[in-house]
Amino acid sequence: MITALLVANRGEIACRIFRTCRALGIATVAVYSDADADALHVREADTAVRLPGAAPSDTYLRGDLVVAAALAAGADAVHPGYGFLSENAGFATAVRDAGLTWVGPPVRAIELMASKTRAKELMAAAGVPLLAPVDPAAARAEDLPLLLKAASGGGGRGMRIVRELVDLEGELTAAAAEALSAFGDGEVFAEPYVERGRHVEVQIMADEHDRVWALGTRDCSLQRRHQKVIEEAPAPGLADELRDRLHAAAVTAARAVGYRGAGTVEFLVTEDGRPYFLEMNTRLQVEHPVTEAVFGLDLVALQLRTAEGEPLPSAEPPQPAGHAVEARLYAEDPARDWQPQTGALLSFHVPDEPGVRLDTGYTNGDTIGVHYDPMIAKVIAHAPTRVEAVRLLARALERARVHGPVTNRDLLVRSLRHPDFAAARLDTGFYERHLAALTSVPEEAAVRLAATAAAVVEAARNATAGTAGGFARFGAWRNLPSQPQLRRYRGEPDGGAYEITYRPTRDGLAVGTEGVRVVSAGRVRATLETGGVTRHFDVHIHDDRRYVDTATGLYAFTALPRFTDPAERTEPGSLLAPMPGTVVRLAEGLAAGSAVEAGQPLIWLEAMKMEHRILAPANGTLTTLHATPGLQVEVGALLAVVTEDVSAPAEETA
Repeated sequence: MITALLVANRGEIACRIFRTCRALGIATVAVYSDADADALHVREADTAVRLPGAAPSDTYLRGDLVVAAALAAGADAVHPGYGFLSENAGFATAVRDAGLTWVGPPVRAIELMASKTRAKELMAAAGVPLLAPVDPAAARAEDLPLLLKAASGGGGRGMRIVRELVDLEGELTAAAAEALSAFGDGEVFAEPYVERGRHVEVQIMADEHDRVWALGTRDCSLQRRHQKVIEEAPAPGLADELRDRLHAAAVTAARAVGYRGAGTVEFLVTEDGRPYFLEMNTRLQVEHPVTEAVFGLDLVALQLRTAEGEPLPSAEPPQPAGHAVEARLYAEDPARDWQPQTGALLSFHVPDEPGVRLDTGYTNGDTIGVHYDPMIAKVIAHAPTRVEAVRLLARALERARVHGPVTNRDLLVRSLRHPDFAAARLDTGFYERHLAALTSVPEEAAVRLAATAAAVVEAARNATAGTAGGFARFGAWRNLPSQPQLRRYRGEPDGGAYEITYRPTRDGLAVGTEGVRVVSAGRVRATLETGGVTRHFDVHIHDDRRYVDTATGLYAFTALPRFTDPAERTEPGSLLAPMPGTVVRLAEGLAAGSAVEAGQPLIWLEAMKMEHRILAPANGTLTTLHATPGLQVEVGALLAVVTEDVSAPAEETA
């Protein structure tokens, strides 16, 4: 019997596992890096053990340190969560060799599925349909497009789409380098890339008493950089025959490797409904809550019970009910190549509504750092129908208060309300086709109205400074009109400058924004009327930042001085680090004096488990180069300078 469980992970998944442990009366042990010393999962655990260092390779990926931590804290079991060491057979072996209970599948099953190439061979022998691999050395034009994939690991690392044969060799090199950096294994293989394919997976649960459950399907087609963004269960629009076939294939795959515990079998479903095996994940998935909601189960509790040797409650799984949708809230900027964001999460709240679940590793005031994945939370909605679940989730996200780094919140809301998503026209190319529309900036009039609300609240705060009550009147009314007061803001992300004027009058505060009347104003909330419609705005002030929450989303501003200071300038052509990270490589032969072309990748920067390319802004010459492989940089650090060749004819670039 498990009495104390160490979770060999961090953040959201550690907090989620602890929640089940508390319900089952199991003591909890956390491990943490120096960067996570004040993290939520550390605060929630009964006991915590420090892993010195900050980088994953020094902390969460050190299986020997994690096992030692479990023994030191008196744990008798280890749950790996997902990511890090969750699919590492050597770690699972070390846990068992230390006399601890491993809350995961048999070591042999992990070994068999650790390599995607070996897994495909095994599934072919078991009769599971799969895409035939393509030998890159023998690839021809008719084999294109190809998808290059790392043989080990996941999360989209080491994946490349090749559409032209001339690009194959370079993309193979890049994919292998990224796979080696991320997983310590540079093996890469190629398979046909299916345009408009759907990513559909089956949750399985197995015990040591020969029971294997297929717990429905999930659709995870909405992805960015081959990483999932929105998932739902059941996968909509699948024919009963196809769903039964996927269930049978998943059970066959599980039995073929003697599987135990929770796992996921992933498939690619073509536009004409043909399924192909992709991989088997020998762990709990990020998106497991949608399956829990539909089947009324706690998969972590089932993992713990099967690890203790208990059988599944019945020979057949429970009947599903309703529909569930999950959205991953990331600190990232989708409009700027999905760049991860860092900084303090100044305010974070998701409405506590019936049918809405929040899984997170952050609370107000926590810091989103540079060392780990930028996911803030998962928000899940469950309702009787898909339409209701999607609507509930979109509204919960729209009303969420998320102040601090830029997030993908607005993208999620717009995605859920997109006509293609509403009609379940889903495939992995969704964001390639719709990203521009989904990240368009709000209308200027709406942003100006929010800026007006910010100015009104600031005026109210100043008028009531040092008083106990809210705003009643803005100073003393004078017979001669006073000069209007001015506040200036820069909108985010549009970057536009907004000048808002206001002054007290006989009837209250008057603003210079045309057609806007101030109904009321307080130290947090402003109510404005425009076009006969009254709207409420909640304004939160953090240093020079202004966050304006409305019924339809968030507007963020930076307060500007009344007069601009032209002293600060950036040299034209400067390439600045868009985020803190590490320079992992440079373009071949790149040096000061090199000729470059507009759009040419020059520098590769790795940050928060993702690789980012720094491109040449114009045709010209690289006159300065500060970046070197291995260099750690902060946001805004000068990496290089490209001097544009003004004599060259201008060319249109993507």
